[in-house]
Amino acid sequence: MEDGVYVGNAGKDAALDRGWLLGHFKEEGSPLHSDAVEVKWGVHPRGEQRAQWVKGEVRAALLVLISGRFRMEFPGRSVLLEEQGDYVVWGQGVDHSWTAEDDSVVLTLRWPSVPGYAVSQEDERTNSQDRAAPDAP
Repeated sequence: MEDGVYVGNAGKDAALDRGWLLGHFKEEGSPLHSDAVEVKWGVHPRGEQRAQWVKGEVRAALLVLISGRFRMEFPGRSVLLEEQGDYVVWGQGVDHSWTAEDDSVVLTLRWPSVPGYAVSQEDERTNSQDRAAPDAP
């Protein structure tokens, strides 16, 4: 990366940082570091859902369906993405959550890149285990 160019594979690189390929959280000086935008390659098995709603969002976002069926939830509105290339855009201040209705791959862009909103790995694990439990509500 000494020449300021990075070449990678989204599927492989995403596994290194919970799906995130680019943003403020990447190493300073890397072509992957950006305060302007965040990019995520999301690979989600059927039934996976966000552990908590994002509330008080200060970024805008674009989510594009690569494969699968993916549902985005917004206050008072549910959006189903089911054809490759379907996408949804939402602005600052829009609360949201999501569920993978089938095994899904999505590309998400958020701007600007700012700290916050990450579900802790512990909460993520707890939520995944809760969903897997047969008697979980």
